[in-house]
Amino acid sequence: MGSTSDNMRGALLMIGAMAAFTVNDMFMKLLGGDMSVWQSLFLRGAGVSLFMLWLARRRGQLSLAFGRRDWALMLGRAAGEAGGAVLFVSALFHMPLGNLSAILQALPLTVTLAGVLFLRERLGWRRSLAILIGLAGVLIIVRPGTEGFTVWSLLGVATVACVTARDIFSRMLSPAVPSLTVAVVSSVVVTLVAAAGVPLTGWSPVGWPELAILGGAMAAIFVGYVTSVAAMRVGELAFVAPFRYTSLVIAMLVGFVVFGEVPDGWTLIGAAIVVASGAYAFWRERRVKAGQG
Repeated sequence: MGSTSDNMRGALLMIGAMAAFTVNDMFMKLLGGDMSVWQSLFLRGAGVSLFMLWLARRRGQLSLAFGRRDWALMLGRAAGEAGGAVLFVSALFHMPLGNLSAILQALPLTVTLAGVLFLRERLGWRRSLAILIGLAGVLIIVRPGTEGFTVWSLLGVATVACVTARDIFSRMLSPAVPSLTVAVVSSVVVTLVAAAGVPLTGWSPVGWPELAILGGAMAAIFVGYVTSVAAMRVGELAFVAPFRYTSLVIAMLVGFVVFGEVPDGWTLIGAAIVVASGAYAFWRERRVKAGQG
């Protein structure tokens, strides 16, 4: 069990990671009027892949000597990562940052549910109910069949499905596979998928402003990756993990300050339901592991 200081350090690292990932999203959204989804993902992916390769080699965690099962799982994970990236950035270019972030808050719930369905993990009725309520919150945000509904909201939901698959594949990997190797493979696959899509929309000229924005996105992703990994290694997981939800508050603030986006009442209600359900699920899991019923 982690000490209070470790828990607070882990919480601060998690908040920093969520802020960094949200800043990356902001930079990517700023590129929406200048280049296609494919081109922006390709350019960012190329930079991120080079950094990951350097970091993996520096830490001695670059190894490709794995069995077929782990290779299949890594490629499945990479496919989920690539699908999630394309869908997410496509939605990001066309919908408010806070709304999209609110939909993504369902991820801890969907990953828990997928763990039950595919990994035979146990789930009590209380957490099952929390998941159902959280998914109802997503429906309130998306609002199918109403004037507030857009196809881009569906892409946000599809992003959740892809990232859920990615995380399930990650859980199924054997412990012998270094995390940085997995990250490198996923980053390279995302970059190759984006490169294959560039001819569909053509190549836009890239000037210094676009390069500066891409540089900011890459720097933010690097910081987010390092701090998120560090957060998971400091303090108690059940204490630190719920601080992922700070990304929603940060995204709404960034959306308002940078893009002038103001979430409507239904989005705020749906987001509150999703976050409350996820926080309860984390709390309940902590009690179960502690043997408190």
